[in-house]
Amino acid sequence: MSAWTTRPETFRDVADVRRVLQAAFPTAQEAELVDALRRDAAWLPGLAWVAEEPGGRVVGYALLTRCHVGEPPAPALALAPVAVLPAFQRRGVGEAVTAAALHAAEQAGERLVIVLGHPEYYPRFGFTRASRFGIGVSFEVPDEALMALVLDVGADVPRGVVRYPAPFGV
Repeated sequence: MSAWTTRPETFRDVADVRRVLQAAFPTAQEAELVDALRRDAAWLPGLAWVAEEPGGRVVGYALLTRCHVGEPPAPALALAPVAVLPAFQRRGVGEAVTAAALHAAEQAGERLVIVLGHPEYYPRFGFTRASRFGIGVSFEVPDEALMALVLDVGADVPRGVVRYPAPFGV
């Protein structure tokens, strides 16, 4: 059992989420990305999650937004960003909030999640190389860093290039 409480983000969490993002990353780019995604059609209610310490302070964040794969475009989710306050890193916060967000996506009937991230970290959630499914991106990334998680194992997995929402700038 996790010591961290996870729940969907609410409007009251926006400033706390921004604080977590700015502390977890070297620039404000991720915080600005999340602000832009909140205003974009890619934002999906219930798929932005926070983790709280026992006292109720937000210490972690995971966001899933709509992206598309292939032609014709098939809906998928992009997992980005995942962030934890530095003082709480390597204590299970990121794992708890990511698992909660992925569970919410599965419960919502989503079929596929794409992440560009650390190949040593995301496989614990079931992510594997996206290239295994014929999924790629339009920019240069190491093959092992682009990963996919199939949430609906009975569904066909789309093949092709990931199209991220406009705020990602790719």
